[in-house]
Amino acid sequence: MSTSTVTGERRQLMNVAYRLLGSVAEAEDAVQEAYARWYAMSPQRQAAVEAPGAWLTTVVGRICLDLLGSARVRRERYVGEWIPEPLPDRTEWFSGRAEAGAEPVDPAELVTLDESVNMAFLVVLESMTPAERVAFILHDVFRYPFGEVGAIVGRTPAACRQLASSARRRVRDAQAPVGAAAGQAGLVRDFKQAWEAKDIEALVGLLDPDATMIADGGGLVAAALRPVEGGERIAQFLAGFAGKTPGLVLLERTVNGLPGLVARHEGVTVSVAAFGLSGGRVTHIWAVRNPEKLRLWSGE
Repeated sequence: MSTSTVTGERRQLMNVAYRLLGSVAEAEDAVQEAYARWYAMSPQRQAAVEAPGAWLTTVVGRICLDLLGSARVRRERYVGEWIPEPLPDRTEWFSGRAEAGAEPVDPAELVTLDESVNMAFLVVLESMTPAERVAFILHDVFRYPFGEVGAIVGRTPAACRQLASSARRRVRDAQAPVGAAAGQAGLVRDFKQAWEAKDIEALVGLLDPDATMIADGGGLVAAALRPVEGGERIAQFLAGFAGKTPGLVLLERTVNGLPGLVARHEGVTVSVAAFGLSGGRVTHIWAVRNPEKLRLWSGE
């Protein structure tokens, strides 16, 4: 098996790992570990693997399963709310790990932006057990048969079928708000203009009365430690934030495949907001402020 064939699996592995972990950094580490295990094998053992891509996916799945178990413990100690790491569109993708002057990383080689990575969907995935999440993502999103899923999670195919079914119920029960990009763009643009104007009345009109805003500062920057609930409270909070941050610049950007907003201050990205819509109003705002999760948004 040629090296190029094996390395050509990277995109698929990153797509699997990001959906399982909700973190680009952790996904990269999981994929690197899988490749390290592959190259640690002798040429004879590598040659004995009939489908290297399937082998690598199995290894990534097991690594992610272990990471999800430890992540639940880490997130219990996390300061404030935890939100998955937001992803930009390819035209806005810059790797914080790249050397100065390096070309931006093309996300087409990493994570494909579709409905299975929008923020509402990823947040629902966080409510699942590690085994549910792995079974659901591998079977329902990537169409792996339950027999192969079972080899990853250490369960029978029948048990994996039950795990995926339970995960589907979680998705249905959450009624995750998913809007068409075209319709969402106009609403997000109106929201941006109202926020820039600090127009509380206009913001309230765009927000569902029962809307919820969750901010993730990770204890590294100021952010609401608990969800802000109610359209009026959210509007007042956002207007206050803009008032305390003179020179704040809001940019319309694609966030996890859907229209969102990026807030920059003095040339630095300080927040990336994803939106959930229903009935022509904003029902959810997920605002990531943790600078460790904004490394891909450092360039323009």
